[in-house]
Amino acid sequence: MAGQLCWLFQFESDTEMILHLRLESHQPWKPYTAFPGLKVADYPIPRGSKGWATYQKLLKAGWTLIPTTMANKTFIEHSSLSLKIS
Repeated sequence: MAGQLCWLFQFESDTEMILHLRLESHQPWKPYTAFPGLKVADYPIPRGSKGWATYQKLLKAGWTLIPTTMANKTFIEHSSLSLKIS
């Protein structure tokens, strides 16, 4: 199973980016921590990138990296849709 991955700002943060995943292109982006079967323990490096070890594993397994600018567009579209539905 190969999905998509990208780097987005952590929820309610505009300074720390973490790895986000989705299994299908029509699904919303979720932090890598929401996928316990896919994530790998983070490297014990102070201020290291959250999800870097998982990123390396999934990229090697054939996952596709989506540019942050493109992922942000779909992230905003999904967020707007959720607000309209509720």
